[in-house]
Amino acid sequence: MRWLDKLKKSLQKTAHILNFKSLNLDDLEESLLLADVGIHNTDEIVQKVHQEKPTNTEQIRAIVRHILVQKMQSVAHTLTLPRCQPAVVLMIGVNGAGKTTSIGKLAQIYSEKGQKVALVAADTFRAGAVEQLKKWAEKTGADFYSGVQGCDASGLIYDALQQAQKKKTDVVFIDTAGRLQNRTDLMEELKKIYRVIKKVNSDMPHECILVLDATVGQNALSQVKIFNETTPLTGLIMTKLDGTAKGGVLVALADTFHLPIYALGVGEGVDDLNSFSAEEYVDSLLGDE
Repeated sequence: MRWLDKLKKSLQKTAHILNFKSLNLDDLEESLLLADVGIHNTDEIVQKVHQEKPTNTEQIRAIVRHILVQKMQSVAHTLTLPRCQPAVVLMIGVNGAGKTTSIGKLAQIYSEKGQKVALVAADTFRAGAVEQLKKWAEKTGADFYSGVQGCDASGLIYDALQQAQKKKTDVVFIDTAGRLQNRTDLMEELKKIYRVIKKVNSDMPHECILVLDATVGQNALSQVKIFNETTPLTGLIMTKLDGTAKGGVLVALADTFHLPIYALGVGEGVDDLNSFSAEEYVDSLLGDE
């Protein structure tokens, strides 16, 4: 299945809520809110639609599409890593957001480009996460760094980066333990990880990417806020769009934080992670004309 078809299928639940095939102006505000576009965006869109005075559903859809594409184009960025050895990508997020799977898919992409990739299993709490990442390393031909269960994640990362420098590795992806944004102790550990990476090289990490689960809806906003205060974020990856009717939350995130959105995930397969496109996203969100 083509990527765009996958994306449209994944956002069917949200598109069904927006229901632009039979939507009228009176329903617009409620539909946008239910799709988690956010209060501020909803007010702005409804106001602009009223100003344009559309006379049919097609015109309403065209106005909304134009507004949303403009908003989302400002955050549509391709993940572009610097040409250094290694370029370091720190992946963070709450439990179950899809960090490990996203890293595996990215490792596949960069390995296929002919780059030497390393994966660091810094989720030292869950043996399952280490095994999952190890399988991705084997599948993609990446170097793999791990420690004993419960070991100090910062120390493991420091040693792995030292080794990656010696081996002239192109890209290092660091998988961290899932942590709830309201757990102060775990967020402090993340700060320590960030400081230790800086000790290896002050330019590292070159990317600090927050992986978000689309099914959490507006809770994603608080996750971005708190994680960004803990370790400055450089971009976002949104996963599990195939399991939610809250696909509009990306609009709220873009409007609130203006952080680059690098990729969307719509399933477990290696081809189910793709670069973010504003037009593809908006067209899938609104459903077929």
